[in-house]
Amino acid sequence: MGESNRLAGQYFDAAIDLLRRVRDEEDERIGAAGTLIADTVEAGGRVFVFGAGHSSLPAQDTVYRAGGLAIMNLLTVPGVVGVDVRPATLGSALERVDGLAGAVLDTSPLEAGDVLIVISLSGRNSLPVEMAMNARALGLKVIGLTSVAYADETRSRHVSGSYLKDHCDLVLDSKIPVGDAELTVPGIEAPFAPASTVVTSAIMQSVVATAAGVLAERGIEPPLLRSGNVDGGHDWNGRVMREYADRIYYRQ
Repeated sequence: MGESNRLAGQYFDAAIDLLRRVRDEEDERIGAAGTLIADTVEAGGRVFVFGAGHSSLPAQDTVYRAGGLAIMNLLTVPGVVGVDVRPATLGSALERVDGLAGAVLDTSPLEAGDVLIVISLSGRNSLPVEMAMNARALGLKVIGLTSVAYADETRSRHVSGSYLKDHCDLVLDSKIPVGDAELTVPGIEAPFAPASTVVTSAIMQSVVATAAGVLAERGIEPPLLRSGNVDGGHDWNGRVMREYADRIYYRQ
């Protein structure tokens, strides 16, 4: 086996170790997050999820997703949702702009009693910090998904000196090491092979799965979507979307 194949195996091992750690150490908080979403669905509320840059990938992974809850909505901030903006570095710069989160929330459909999930690996930039702060001020419940280690090893970029984790009703710790690179090899100067997307996406899907289970335990059919590539999937999804039309914003 060549060095490259060994590196592939080492990456899988590192990702699996992180997933196991999250499973064992965050189980209670993942359960609480899923229950909070179930409570919101049962009460007629809405659920939104936000992430900037690569932290937007786990957010998008839960929206309009086969096997996922139809009521998961993406809260978008122009220029920071992905790397399609040019130059790509603009997205990183916008994450550090004070006041942007307030402008977005003030023009969004979010209301008191809704849930907002804010995903930020470092939790140190102004945008995710202010998103959580302003959302709570509006009466929303905020779930933060971040690596708590960054608060111990980096300096906040928000004027308050605080991090995303300081402004949430519930914090889920992804356990990702600072720098988000799992491998180091002699002869390669920079560490490489990030695992944050794998782990954070798994956490998000575990929260959604928990919410579906809690709703079913309460006798409420979870508003789940089916794949459009299986027979009957489109009809099923059409029914769910009609039933929950007032809580689905990606069709408007």
